[in-house]
Amino acid sequence: MNTGAPASGRTLIAGVGNIFLSDDGFGVEVARTLADRTLPEGVEVADVGIRAVHLAFDLLDGCELLILADAAARGEAPGTVTVLEVSSTAAPDDDQAHVGLVMDPHALGPDAVLGLIDTLGARVGRVVAVVCEPGATAPGIGLSPPVAAAVRPAADLIERLAAGESVTSPRPSPGSRRTTPGHPRRMRLG
Repeated sequence: MNTGAPASGRTLIAGVGNIFLSDDGFGVEVARTLADRTLPEGVEVADVGIRAVHLAFDLLDGCELLILADAAARGEAPGTVTVLEVSSTAAPDDDQAHVGLVMDPHALGPDAVLGLIDTLGARVGRVVAVVCEPGATAPGIGLSPPVAAAVRPAADLIERLAAGESVTSPRPSPGSRRTTPGHPRRMRLG
């Protein structure tokens, strides 16, 4: 990512996903939930959906904090929410280096968008992803019950992040297979 100074004080929350693929619409639902809340000054919410190029345009003005809400298959129980610090400095053999922020069917994921805006000279500071393990991504509209139940807690986490609070991933639900409960993971982009 660019090392220049990000836009001072701006926080962008981007809900990513395809509402026509069941649980892949998680990020969009989180963005809709947050849009109805009173957020701190300088915090913007964008329902990006599958229009990742619009995220690139939103980021051209730079931001201090980018929070992505999305579904990501990580091998957890459906509905498990994880907070990930996105980093371009993770070691190639890091277990997170092979996990994408956005799984198919997004043609241009947030990792590609961040690379694109870097090329265009935009400045983005910290990037955090709040991801939810999907249960169903077959064609269909509507979230599965465990993923629907995770929308409000994820929105609460994101609201706390936007307010500058330090948060960790919530404790996994019984039956979840998280290997490091309560700890955020680092991801490498690209």
